[in-house]
Amino acid sequence: MTDAPAEETGEAAPAGDGPELTGRQRLAAGLWPPRFSRAQLIVALLLFVLGLGLAIQVQSTSDNSALRGARQEDLVRILDELDDRTKRLEDEKQRLEDQRTELETSSDQAEEARKQTQEKERQLGILAGTVAAQGPGITLTIGDGSGAVESDMLLDAIQELRAAGAEAIQVNGVRVVADSYFSDGGGSIEVDGKKIDAPYRFKVIGKPQDLEPALNIPGGVVQTLEKEQATATVARSEKIVVDALRPVERPDYARSSSR
Repeated sequence: MTDAPAEETGEAAPAGDGPELTGRQRLAAGLWPPRFSRAQLIVALLLFVLGLGLAIQVQSTSDNSALRGARQEDLVRILDELDDRTKRLEDEKQRLEDQRTELETSSDQAEEARKQTQEKERQLGILAGTVAAQGPGITLTIGDGSGAVESDMLLDAIQELRAAGAEAIQVNGVRVVADSYFSDGGGSIEVDGKKIDAPYRFKVIGKPQDLEPALNIPGGVVQTLEKEQATATVARSEKIVVDALRPVERPDYARSSSR
């Protein structure tokens, strides 16, 4: 025998614990708290991480840009310098290709090889500082009345000049080559162990149109020296003579492997 429904038995349905909810309250209760699937949560997290990464990258690029706030003419000068460096590399590539062609097509390949070897020896002598050189370039004179100039500032100037295509450099009668070093000692600056005094005079052979702008870029050598109350004067010249020489050093152990 089954139980009769409540309506038929006359028994009242149990009352709820609170007041009856309105339609708007039931709708709000159904919408909040929101219910997300696992896939939706993963997608939302990935989008948040992606947005955060983009924001950090934009902020970092904005803060760390060395050229932020540079004048238009300074930016044009920097672009011109990059174009000049690219052209120098292309010219060097073409020169090497021409040498190879001459060796391959010359009727007397032995004589042609000897000429190129002599020319290469002369070039290497200039780079090694064992041969005097002359050509167009600039003179950089740094005055240091306050004694604020340090060796690293002069080294920065050397690096900027090399990056701009300097082929031969001497500072106060000392030839600067690939293994030269600058140091501070006893209140003075030394180049390869030789003491030099202010004013520091750089004689540099290279393309003047590349060398001078390299020193005057925003935040570059000239501006850095001026902040230290030093003076920096750059003068172009069609003939710079670099005649300070370094002794020819023979290796103790290395020998030529050619036969």
